[in-house]
Amino acid sequence: MMEIIRPIPLFAQLPSDKLKALIADKQLYLKNYSKDTTVYNQKDCCDTFDIVISGSLVVHSLLENGSAMTVFEFTQGHMLGANLLFGDTHTYPFTIYCLSDAQLLHTTKKAVSDFLHDYDFTMQFIKMLSLNSQKLNQKVTMATQKTLRENLLEYFRQQSMLQHSNSIVLPISKKQLADYLGVQRPSLFRELKNLKDEGLIDVSNRMIQLNFIHSLV
Repeated sequence: MMEIIRPIPLFAQLPSDKLKALIADKQLYLKNYSKDTTVYNQKDCCDTFDIVISGSLVVHSLLENGSAMTVFEFTQGHMLGANLLFGDTHTYPFTIYCLSDAQLLHTTKKAVSDFLHDYDFTMQFIKMLSLNSQKLNQKVTMATQKTLRENLLEYFRQQSMLQHSNSIVLPISKKQLADYLGVQRPSLFRELKNLKDEGLIDVSNRMIQLNFIHSLV
């Protein structure tokens, strides 16, 4: 287990004897989850701080229009529960389930309290909290301030930068993209057709040619 924990930046500077003692005391433990398994239900109490060792998990929120928005997707290295563990309300506001087989490292509140006396751990912990907060802020902006077209074009721009090309391959299905944007599939398909009819994009299954990338700022 130490060979799994030690490479994680959060635990890199912690003394091995402390980690081994907490592992022996079940304050740090690994747990495997199967695809489609619910890890936390809405209103479950947050008793541990978790890090994704492998696999992918997703948080969905049901919107008023009946569609589901992907609030967060957690992949390797991401953490769960850090913002809830020490709060006045330490229950999960959403359901979290596995998109694939996954392994999580669970760390109890007692162990986290002990680790927070270590400067390096604390700084890494704060950094991870900050990154999660920034992602949530982006999601709130997407849900409340921008149109579907604006969010869709912004997503395409991000993928263009990540893939270093104006011809991108969607890394997720169109259903998952609709969930990510918080809209129903017919709305997404309608907007994709509008963009294609206007010559801004060309679509072939998951391959999308971005004709707008130089014409829009």
